[in-house]
Amino acid sequence: MKIVSYNVNGIRAAIKKGFVEWLSENDFDIVCIQETKANEDQVDTSGIKGLGYEIYWFGANKKGYSGVAVFSRIKPLKHVLGQNNEKSDFEGRTLQLDFDNFTLINTYFPSGSSGDLRQEFKYEFLDEYFKFIKEKKAEGKIIIVVGDYNICHSDIDIHNPTKQQKTSGFLPKERAWMDKWFANDMIDSFRKVKGDIIDKYSWWSYRANSRNNNKGWRIDYISVSKKLEGNIIDADILSDVKHSDHCPVYLEIKF
Repeated sequence: MKIVSYNVNGIRAAIKKGFVEWLSENDFDIVCIQETKANEDQVDTSGIKGLGYEIYWFGANKKGYSGVAVFSRIKPLKHVLGQNNEKSDFEGRTLQLDFDNFTLINTYFPSGSSGDLRQEFKYEFLDEYFKFIKEKKAEGKIIIVVGDYNICHSDIDIHNPTKQQKTSGFLPKERAWMDKWFANDMIDSFRKVKGDIIDKYSWWSYRANSRNNNKGWRIDYISVSKKLEGNIIDADILSDVKHSDHCPVYLEIKF
């Protein structure tokens, strides 16, 4: 099974830049999208459906903002919109699909870069999300959590870590949350496969020619339950794919 996660920074803009053609050139089973910036009825999804994908969508109440979607060639047993949290669900941040062997949760974590209020919302979200996943584990679910986490975990996940110590997305409290996340039966699939490889990022600022100079951040992850550690075949960052300021992250896993 091949799973890809991609913050497209606006699905309509990505489609204009060749997103559907890129999908047609690959054989992904499940495609998870963050930051759709649109509801499903605002998007021409015929090209995606034509590739054999069923579409599951959770948009934000605010137009042109946030939102997640999953395109799947494998029919889930069920899908669930949101995480039963009014504030985060208002922003369309979480979409869950239950399959025979695992539960897939696609999430667009908040950014705190616009100011203190959003940073506090981010911390609140992280605490609530950890409880949400803990409840899923208590139900016996084997979990794959994909998405834009909006946090760099360690120094090797960011260009010039010394300079970024006080920047949202690399703050000590955020990184400590990631420590806790991976200490509680979750595995960073990319690091599991690639080890301590450096200079591999999934997001670049539009400023200062950052992408061409590879001055990036690794903030997009596919985390898997520890029970699935032996099922991982491959994981990677597809940095050559350019429909967004992010690039896709990839997992191949067997069941």
